[in-house]
Amino acid sequence: SDLQKQAERGELLQPLIFVLLGLCSVLLYLKVSLMDPGFVKPEEEAGKSEEQSIVIPQVPSDIKMRRCGYCLVKQPMRAKHCQECQHCVRRYDHHCPWLENCVGEKNHPLFIAYLSVQLVVLLWGGHVAWSGLYFEQSWDWLKHNIFLLVSFLLIVVFTTVVLLLLISQLYLISCNTTTWEFMSHHRISYLRHSELEHPFDQGVILNLWRFFC
Repeated sequence: SDLQKQAERGELLQPLIFVLLGLCSVLLYLKVSLMDPGFVKPEEEAGKSEEQSIVIPQVPSDIKMRRCGYCLVKQPMRAKHCQECQHCVRRYDHHCPWLENCVGEKNHPLFIAYLSVQLVVLLWGGHVAWSGLYFEQSWDWLKHNIFLLVSFLLIVVFTTVVLLLLISQLYLISCNTTTWEFMSHHRISYLRHSELEHPFDQGVILNLWRFFC
């Protein structure tokens, strides 16, 4: 059959890889949006406070854990209460409205993986849409290609947004800081009283290693 001949020539390999990448993107989206981002639980408070004193010695020792005014748990350093999720989240980065979930200590690496896969899918889709366009200055051409043209423009917009978000996230990770810490540096006690701009920074390689591994 024609399908079998196409498979033998390898013509179905690229569409198959594209479909698998799209499926992987959907699965990562569901995983990141449904998983626990690192909610602070009362029984974990003591262990986390001891761990922080070892991992982050560059922060002034007189900074004490504060009790959250909403859920009444003691917040570990770098945790923040999310009004949308109604929980304190460890190593809080931001609340993503597209995911309807926070990005925090547990799902942040998977969030980066999701953005990376999504970027590949968008770039590939943009290339396919562009290759199908041939431009003519006529109304008939516009009528027959309007859907493809709009699709390409939407892909360009989404690709730009995802690319900028991924670049900014990788930059912050390389400095071992979070979006919340970067945006609210002047309001966070352990950053406001620190002499260093990025007190958790231990070098790009070690920061990336600890984050992803």
